[in-house]
Amino acid sequence: MIKSELIQKISEENPHLFQRDVERLVSTVFSEITSAMSSGRRIEIRGFGAFSVKNRKPRVGRNPRTGSRVEVEEKFVPFFKPGKFLRDKLNQ
Repeated sequence: MIKSELIQKISEENPHLFQRDVERLVSTVFSEITSAMSSGRRIEIRGFGAFSVKNRKPRVGRNPRTGSRVEVEEKFVPFFKPGKFLRDKLNQ
């Protein structure tokens, strides 16, 4: 599902809301999640899961094409851990 499909689904299920308000709501939620993660905080949505940031330390990798050594810099990557309800729903 992409963002526009999510907005459309929420709008269909809530006909009393204007689509522009739903768009603003979804954009606000996503921007708040993004800003919280960029500042290193963890976000938990009960029943769905938790978003956090993991640190990948610098390491020596290999170029798969040439086999030469490549220095990979330290980086931060997003991490999602599904909640129990979501895991149970997927494994029914």
